[in-house]
Amino acid sequence: MISHRLVAPLVALVWCGIAQAQMPAGPPAVGVVRATRQAVTETSEFIGRIQAVDRVSLTARVTAFLQQRLFTEGTEVKEGDLLYRLERPPFEAAVAQQEAAVADATARLANATIQLTRAQSLLNTPAGQRSSVDDAIANQRSQVAQVASAQAQLRMAQINLAYTEIHAPIDGKISRTNISVGNVVSPSSGPLATIVSQDPMYVVFPIAVRTDIDLEKRYGEQGGLSAAVIRLRLPDGTVYGQTGKIDYVEPSVQATTDTIVLRGRIANPPLKLIEAGKPVDRILIDGEFVTVMVEGLEPVEALAVPRAAVLSDQQGDYVYAVDNQNRVEQRRIQLGQSTPSTAVIMAGLNEGEIVVLEGIQRVRAGMQVTPGPAAPTPAAPKPAGQ
Repeated sequence: MISHRLVAPLVALVWCGIAQAQMPAGPPAVGVVRATRQAVTETSEFIGRIQAVDRVSLTARVTAFLQQRLFTEGTEVKEGDLLYRLERPPFEAAVAQQEAAVADATARLANATIQLTRAQSLLNTPAGQRSSVDDAIANQRSQVAQVASAQAQLRMAQINLAYTEIHAPIDGKISRTNISVGNVVSPSSGPLATIVSQDPMYVVFPIAVRTDIDLEKRYGEQGGLSAAVIRLRLPDGTVYGQTGKIDYVEPSVQATTDTIVLRGRIANPPLKLIEAGKPVDRILIDGEFVTVMVEGLEPVEALAVPRAAVLSDQQGDYVYAVDNQNRVEQRRIQLGQSTPSTAVIMAGLNEGEIVVLEGIQRVRAGMQVTPGPAAPTPAAPKPAGQ
């Protein structure tokens, strides 16, 4: 049999556990921050696309066999580099033929000039005739025209010979070749390859007309939109290390979307030293989607809280404020021009008020909480492409 001395302590322990399980939990602990006035750089964000400044499609200008390809696909080439060589002998022969035609026409012109001089010298003698002089003048002028025609044909043959060597018209990255060596190419064959310039790059982004007017007003005293600074957020979320400027505003509004297109110019330097014949790595790629951040030149004083403290629903933006009795209140706010890490508060919150930053998913309006200082915000990562 079980002793009463053993049963009593066991029953006491069970009742103690049940009582502790039934005791209500205390108010949840949350990390809070105060709304303070801070120096904030006003930022507007838009979706944009990277675009090369220059793009050239290499096309054959004459019909000939493709004899050599003198570049490595996917590498960067310099302006003037020899990229393709076409078959030259037929064009060299054409140049020699036209040189001979020029020499023949020149000799005929010299003979016609001599005959004209002789006819003019005999004009005042019994043997001279006016008709002979007229015929000599006409023949001499005809030979002048023949020389000019032969020289023009020689120039055309020389141009066609020069077209057998295809050089890079710009600096940039060259694509793969579309036609391999040994094929016949002609102007109708299409592009042999494409060269895309790499540095600098354009970023093109549409904005609403109303937003454009607001930006013009905001930066009007600083020189307009051209004074604003452009930063880019890359598809992986990192901020690109280079800054740019707006250099073009579309003169017409897109009727279907009521937007206007802006274009910025930004540097795209190589990530390491360039080696001949090897691919060059750069951050920005032609056609890439990015987030464009248009920033003011000077910070402005504004009431702000960390961006993570701001929530949104169908009715708009709000924060959870904590009063003097540690009770949570949902506070509707109006946001100003904010940054990725800082939310500028235009209305709905006063300086010095406390808002929930950490543990925000555990709180609801009207509940009691145990507030404590939120952990410091970690340092921002180093921008890519620095």
